[in-house]
Amino acid sequence: MTASHPKSILLLSGLSGAGKTTALKTLEDMGWEVVDNLPLMLLDRLLDTPLPVGHGADADRPLALGIDARTRGFDAGAIVRRIKGLRERHGHDIETLFLDCSDAELERRFAETRRRHPLAADRPAADGIARERELTEPLRRWASQVIDTTSFTSNALQQEMRDRFSRPGLSEPVLTILSFGFSRGVPRNADLMFDMRYLRNPHWDDALRPKTGLEADVAAYIAQDPAYDDSVRRIEDLLITLLPRYAEGGKTYITVAFGCTGGRHRSVHVADRVARHLQAAGFSPTVLHRNIESAPQDSLEKRRPGGPKAES
Repeated sequence: MTASHPKSILLLSGLSGAGKTTALKTLEDMGWEVVDNLPLMLLDRLLDTPLPVGHGADADRPLALGIDARTRGFDAGAIVRRIKGLRERHGHDIETLFLDCSDAELERRFAETRRRHPLAADRPAADGIARERELTEPLRRWASQVIDTTSFTSNALQQEMRDRFSRPGLSEPVLTILSFGFSRGVPRNADLMFDMRYLRNPHWDDALRPKTGLEADVAAYIAQDPAYDDSVRRIEDLLITLLPRYAEGGKTYITVAFGCTGGRHRSVHVADRVARHLQAAGFSPTVLHRNIESAPQDSLEKRRPGGPKAES
């Protein structure tokens, strides 16, 4: 028994220097399966080979195939005929994208990067560009989508690829909600960091000290702080606004960190509450409590409310 074929396939071609590598890398970061410069004799075999049992989830991933004039056996007319045949025989949903660019801009890019054009190893880049344009013209003419990258930066092309080919649930960034203790070190990978040390500290309650922010009585103690309701609600609203913007910008991983002094009470409770709120709003956060297993220490908390500074 085998899994199904990829539900959609994108054949990506274009002129050397027009941004094919950037486009394929962007698709890969968005969750696509990417194969570049596949020998054309293997194209039918790849498309006709279903995934083995146990890879059912991967069968839903769209497939991107990078083909250009450097590919062994390249023949644009033959590629067009082969893709038409695959559509007719097997019903593959195959879309084609061609990346174009002006000759002058391609010459500038090759001069700037000091790379030789693949079709003009011992001749000016202009000769290779002209030859490649001739070879790939049938693909450009037949392509269902064409992107002219003449005026594009690398970032602009990435954004264009995300706008055109992102798939719901596939290209969403990995969202992590992290709690930590400032006294045990600040996480280096946080994109957003919120300091919860302004809230009342359960550490100084003898009954709550050994517990964590995941327990109801600790949560209730923190929630009694006059600033709690309004401030945490504002943080939740801010994240609901910002997280989609990070995703639109192509972020693959987003880490939102909540810190308190020891990393066991306030940050844990708020991180857990915010994660549940985001989940209800349609996000899929992973929650990590970095210091929740650390032993409580008065010396780390620095100061008892209404009392002298704790000894180090």
